[in-house]
Amino acid sequence: MIQAAEKPAAEKPAEETARNPEDDLPVYLYKQGNNYEAQRFFGSHLTEQGGEKGVLFRVWAPHATAVSVVGDFNSWKPGSHPMKKTDGASIWELFIPGMKEFDIYKYCVTTRAGDLVFKADPYALHAETRPSNGSKVYDLSGFGWTDNEWMDAQKAKDSINGPMNIYEMHAGSWKMKQDGENYIPYNYSELADLLIPYLTDMGYTHVELLPIMEYPFDGSWGYQVSGYFAPTSRYGTPKDLMAFVDKMHRAGIGVIMDWVPAHFPKDQFGLYMFDGEPCYEDPNPRRGEHKEWGTMVFNFGMKEVQSFLISSALYWLEQYHIDGLRVDAVASMLYLDYNRRDGEWEQNVNGGKENLEAIEFLRKLNTAILTRHPEKYMIAEESTAWPNVTKPAADGGLGFNFKWNMGWMNDMLSYMKTDPLFRSYNHNKVTFSFFYAFSENFVLPISHDEVVHGKCSLINKMPGEYDDKFANLRTFYGYMMAHPGKKLLFMGQEFGQFNEWYEARPLDWMLLDYDKHKELQNYVKTLNQFYKNTPAFWQVDYSWEGFQWIVPDDYQQSIVAFLRKDAAGKQILIVCNFTPILREGYIMGAPVSGSYKEILNSDDAAFGGSGQHHNKNIRSKKVPMHGFDQSITLTLPPLSTLYFEVPAKKETKPKTTRTTKAAAEKGEEKTTAKKTTTRKTAAAGEKKTTTRRTTKSKVEKGAPAKETKAEKAEKEAKAEKKPAAKRTRKPKAEKAAEE
Repeated sequence: MIQAAEKPAAEKPAEETARNPEDDLPVYLYKQGNNYEAQRFFGSHLTEQGGEKGVLFRVWAPHATAVSVVGDFNSWKPGSHPMKKTDGASIWELFIPGMKEFDIYKYCVTTRAGDLVFKADPYALHAETRPSNGSKVYDLSGFGWTDNEWMDAQKAKDSINGPMNIYEMHAGSWKMKQDGENYIPYNYSELADLLIPYLTDMGYTHVELLPIMEYPFDGSWGYQVSGYFAPTSRYGTPKDLMAFVDKMHRAGIGVIMDWVPAHFPKDQFGLYMFDGEPCYEDPNPRRGEHKEWGTMVFNFGMKEVQSFLISSALYWLEQYHIDGLRVDAVASMLYLDYNRRDGEWEQNVNGGKENLEAIEFLRKLNTAILTRHPEKYMIAEESTAWPNVTKPAADGGLGFNFKWNMGWMNDMLSYMKTDPLFRSYNHNKVTFSFFYAFSENFVLPISHDEVVHGKCSLINKMPGEYDDKFANLRTFYGYMMAHPGKKLLFMGQEFGQFNEWYEARPLDWMLLDYDKHKELQNYVKTLNQFYKNTPAFWQVDYSWEGFQWIVPDDYQQSIVAFLRKDAAGKQILIVCNFTPILREGYIMGAPVSGSYKEILNSDDAAFGGSGQHHNKNIRSKKVPMHGFDQSITLTLPPLSTLYFEVPAKKETKPKTTRTTKAAAEKGEEKTTAKKTTTRKTAAAGEKKTTTRRTTKSKVEKGAPAKETKAEKAEKEAKAEKKPAAKRTRKPKAEKAAEE
């Protein structure tokens, strides 16, 4: 019946609408892959034509023989509102008078095979809430932003050399309302009101949201996207999301969101086979599908797809004031053989496994965004050793400005899960990251992926009994915060949630009624505040100038010690003891002479530790060690991380060589603390004896008389008329002073 209704439109050639010259440029740019605001042209837009208010629809469907708009307004009848080609090739258009905001619609596409497929609008700004999946007309205008101060400040900020401590969270399950036995998520605006006091108190600088672009299946957490321009309606309207971001910015908190350009799901209403044939996906079956994920890979070489994706990225940054995008699954984009067996993929034109089109797309994406908005963050989740991810595209890099350090994450979680008795055999996992720590602009992530699907929560990864788990975790957090790179921690791990994260229920906040969990949260809060207030931990994050090893190789005792430095040279000493053994009298090199003050101890009782072992101000000794002239002796509590304030370097005055003439003219000579010498001024010629002068009785008894220093000084004074020769060596007093 449906086919019969649409068949007449499919059988005759599609009509074209009258060409509007103003439409030529966006269409031209779109087909060149350079329309970075494609959503302004495509999708549904409230407008007025011929004096009538209504909605203008445009959609790209290059293989379709007919397209019509269907919805509640026409009882979803195919063909009743047929669209016409506006460019003579692939773009369909229709103005429908009388339609209004929130009206639901889809496109009914007639394929070349004669089938009808009902598709959501790829450029929809709003959508129905699951299980329904229709698109909604929505007016984005009219929201009153109040975050101008934040936005202006970001443009002047150094995003690379500033503090970034990210709280990663799932918007639907951080906290939830309870309706009987069911949990209901807060909407975006309500969530902001709950979240801001918490993040402010905890000291986080940014929040990162798991994908909030519209998606069909809750269990995908948003990583299988069906609406690249629509915030998920699970948590409210687009303007509710704007309110969330606006409130965050006014509270001084940046907002980052996950963005997924690597792949999309195979749901029939979405992008998959949009007009009956590969359209958004790569048409090559050996490149166009991730079978393990059940998703399709974008055709990154297709110009229209490039315009679609780059427009989506800029849309979130500009329309919603998002501060940065964490780009998901970059590795799957870069490699043709990613998660594919032999025979399931084919080489590129050069005989390699790199996806050349995806590489060029990423460079184009990052160049477009960071040229417009150099203050924004483009963060790559790239899990391999692909080189120059955070180098500019013009220099052969991918053009991101940050990259997740997945290698560090894997090594450290593996190390921390190891029984401390065997950590000495795995010491390289603690130190290996420093071989490449400054090759990219890294973010250190402990993300949602590490606390789901049988991987255990973070605290349950820690070995030992109950108290040992907390001690291990405190040690790890202290090390992580001091390690070069920005920071990211997934929600719930800051207070030691034992259960794995599950998207359908809120975090186990009741755990904060127990001392250990409350104390761990207090420790993370203290670390966060220390990080934010200590430039040495973030100001020179990506250069050896901001880091220096002291003890990298004490694998037998599982101890590391290093320095972090800020741009002014101020230093913090970090010492980590990864074993449950008290180390008393631990001697290590010290970079500067003076007093070292313990400023943070993870074993403090306030953090749930024993509180038994603290270091009072430690004076350095002139005993060379670890390549330094000085050393200090510390007490290291079991399973602990300690921070020490390093004394400032003393400025030394340049030494000068004095002549006997100058000494005679001034009539004085400095003495050492060990000897008291006589002084005779050149003017008075008076003679004073020292307390260690040779006694008269010895002279009278015929003993050979020694010439005293006073007598020597007298001779020198009498010889002042003669030119004084420059000494070839320094006076003894000067030597003693230097010693």
